Amino acid sequence: MTEQSGLFVRIERTFAAPAEDVFDAWTSPEVMRRWFHCEADWETTEAEVDLRVGGEVHVVMRQPDGTEADARGEYTLIERPHRLAMTWTFNDDPSNEQLMELSFSESDGSTTVLLVNSRISTSGRRDAQDWGWHGCLDQLERVLAD
Repeated sequence: MTEQSGLFVRIERTFAAPAEDVFDAWTSPEVMRRWFHCEADWETTEAEVDLRVGGEVHVVMRQPDGTEADARGEYTLIERPHRLAMTWTFNDDPSNEQLMELSFSESDGSTTVLLVNSRISTSGRRDAQDWGWHGCLDQLERVLAD
Protein backbone atom coordinates (compact mmCIF):
# COMPACT_ATOMS: atom_id res chain seq x y z
CA MET A 1 0.00 0.00 0.00
CA THR A 2 1.21 3.45 -0.82
CA GLU A 3 0.18 6.65 0.84
CA GLN A 4 0.11 9.15 -2.02
CA SER A 5 0.28 12.90 -1.66
CA GLY A 6 -2.77 14.60 -0.23
CA LEU A 7 -5.03 13.46 2.57
CA PHE A 8 -6.04 9.86 3.11
CA VAL A 9 -8.36 7.50 4.97
CA ARG A 10 -6.97 4.21 6.32
CA ILE A 11 -9.36 1.61 7.73
CA GLU A 12 -8.72 -1.97 8.75
CA ARG A 13 -11.71 -4.27 9.29
CA THR A 14 -12.04 -8.02 9.78
CA PHE A 15 -14.99 -9.94 8.35
CA ALA A 16 -16.14 -13.47 9.22
CA ALA A 17 -15.82 -14.67 5.63
CA PRO A 18 -13.14 -16.14 3.34
CA ALA A 19 -11.02 -13.76 1.25
CA GLU A 20 -12.64 -14.98 -1.99
CA ASP A 21 -16.09 -13.94 -0.72
CA VAL A 22 -14.91 -10.55 0.53
CA PHE A 23 -13.01 -9.84 -2.69
CA ASP A 24 -16.09 -10.86 -4.72
CA ALA A 25 -18.23 -8.46 -2.66
CA TRP A 26 -16.03 -5.61 -3.95
CA THR A 27 -16.17 -6.77 -7.58
CA SER A 28 -19.63 -8.27 -8.16
CA PRO A 29 -22.26 -5.69 -9.22
CA GLU A 30 -25.05 -7.84 -7.75
CA VAL A 31 -23.38 -7.99 -4.34
CA MET A 32 -22.22 -4.36 -4.44
CA ARG A 33 -25.85 -3.23 -4.88
CA ARG A 34 -26.60 -4.88 -1.51
CA TRP A 35 -23.93 -3.08 0.54
CA PHE A 36 -22.11 -0.26 -1.25
CA HIS A 37 -23.84 2.63 0.54
CA CYS A 38 -23.14 4.60 3.70
CA GLU A 39 -26.26 3.92 5.76
CA ALA A 40 -28.75 1.06 6.03
CA ASP A 41 -31.61 3.23 4.70
CA TRP A 42 -29.64 4.25 1.58
CA GLU A 43 -29.61 2.14 -1.57
CA THR A 44 -27.12 1.46 -4.33
CA THR A 45 -29.12 2.11 -7.49
CA GLU A 46 -26.27 1.38 -9.90
CA ALA A 47 -23.17 -0.79 -9.70
CA GLU A 48 -21.17 -1.57 -12.82
CA VAL A 49 -17.89 -3.47 -12.95
CA ASP A 50 -15.52 -4.18 -15.84
CA LEU A 51 -13.06 -6.24 -13.81
CA ARG A 52 -9.80 -5.84 -15.72
CA VAL A 53 -6.90 -3.44 -15.42
CA GLY A 54 -8.13 -0.36 -17.28
CA GLY A 55 -11.77 -1.41 -16.76
CA GLU A 56 -14.28 0.87 -15.06
CA VAL A 57 -16.15 0.59 -11.78
CA HIS A 58 -19.18 2.84 -11.25
CA VAL A 59 -21.47 3.16 -8.23
CA VAL A 60 -24.48 5.38 -7.54
CA MET A 61 -25.71 5.61 -3.94
CA ARG A 62 -29.10 7.17 -3.14
CA GLN A 63 -30.15 8.65 0.18
CA PRO A 64 -33.80 8.41 1.35
CA ASP A 65 -34.41 12.04 0.24
CA GLY A 66 -33.32 11.16 -3.31
CA THR A 67 -29.89 12.81 -3.15
CA GLU A 68 -27.35 10.74 -5.06
CA ALA A 69 -23.61 10.25 -4.74
CA ASP A 70 -22.04 9.08 -8.01
CA ALA A 71 -18.51 7.66 -7.97
CA ARG A 72 -16.42 5.95 -10.59
CA GLY A 73 -12.93 4.72 -11.12
CA GLU A 74 -10.58 2.67 -13.23
CA TYR A 75 -8.96 -0.53 -12.01
CA THR A 76 -5.17 -0.22 -11.79
CA LEU A 77 -4.40 -3.53 -10.00
CA ILE A 78 -6.30 -6.80 -9.68
CA GLU A 79 -4.71 -9.68 -7.78
CA ARG A 80 -7.66 -11.88 -6.83
CA PRO A 81 -8.28 -12.42 -3.91
CA HIS A 82 -5.44 -10.48 -2.26
CA ARG A 83 -5.26 -6.96 -3.70
CA LEU A 84 -7.40 -4.50 -5.61
CA ALA A 85 -6.63 -0.90 -6.58
CA MET A 86 -8.51 1.72 -8.56
CA THR A 87 -8.76 5.41 -9.16
CA TRP A 88 -11.81 6.94 -7.48
CA THR A 89 -13.62 10.15 -8.48
CA PHE A 90 -16.94 11.64 -7.36
CA ASN A 91 -19.21 13.47 -9.79
CA ASP A 92 -19.34 16.52 -7.49
CA ASP A 93 -15.53 16.91 -7.58
CA PRO A 94 -14.24 15.39 -10.84
CA SER A 95 -10.86 17.13 -10.65
CA ASN A 96 -9.97 15.22 -7.44
CA GLU A 97 -8.90 11.81 -8.75
CA GLN A 98 -8.21 9.69 -5.71
CA LEU A 99 -6.65 6.26 -5.29
CA MET A 100 -8.34 3.30 -3.57
CA GLU A 101 -6.11 0.42 -2.47
CA LEU A 102 -7.49 -2.69 -0.81
CA SER A 103 -5.69 -5.71 0.58
CA PHE A 104 -7.43 -8.89 1.74
CA SER A 105 -5.67 -11.18 4.26
CA GLU A 106 -7.37 -14.41 5.30
CA SER A 107 -6.71 -16.27 8.54
CA ASP A 108 -8.84 -19.07 10.04
CA GLY A 109 -11.77 -18.32 7.73
CA SER A 110 -11.88 -14.59 8.50
CA THR A 111 -10.58 -11.86 6.23
CA THR A 112 -8.98 -8.58 7.23
CA VAL A 113 -9.42 -5.79 4.72
CA LEU A 114 -7.03 -2.86 4.72
CA LEU A 115 -8.59 0.05 2.83
CA VAL A 116 -6.47 3.08 1.96
CA ASN A 117 -8.23 5.93 0.12
CA SER A 118 -5.53 8.48 -0.75
CA ARG A 119 -5.03 11.68 -2.76
CA ILE A 120 -8.10 13.29 -1.15
CA SER A 121 -8.12 17.03 -1.82
CA THR A 122 -9.62 18.57 1.34
CA SER A 123 -10.01 17.74 5.01
CA GLY A 124 -13.80 18.07 4.67
CA ARG A 125 -13.88 15.46 1.91
CA ARG A 126 -11.51 13.24 3.88
CA ASP A 127 -13.82 13.38 6.90
CA ALA A 128 -16.85 12.63 4.72
CA GLN A 129 -15.10 9.68 3.11
CA ASP A 130 -13.95 8.34 6.47
CA TRP A 131 -17.59 8.42 7.62
CA GLY A 132 -18.78 6.95 4.31
CA TRP A 133 -16.30 4.08 4.20
CA HIS A 134 -17.04 3.12 7.79
CA GLY A 135 -20.74 3.07 6.93
CA CYS A 136 -20.16 1.04 3.77
CA LEU A 137 -18.05 -1.48 5.67
CA ASP A 138 -20.84 -1.79 8.26
CA GLN A 139 -23.21 -2.67 5.40
CA LEU A 140 -20.67 -5.12 3.95
CA GLU A 141 -20.39 -6.85 7.33
CA ARG A 142 -24.19 -7.24 7.40
CA VAL A 143 -24.26 -8.69 3.86
CA LEU A 144 -21.42 -11.13 4.52
CA ALA A 145 -23.19 -12.35 7.67
CA ASP A 146 -26.38 -13.20 5.70
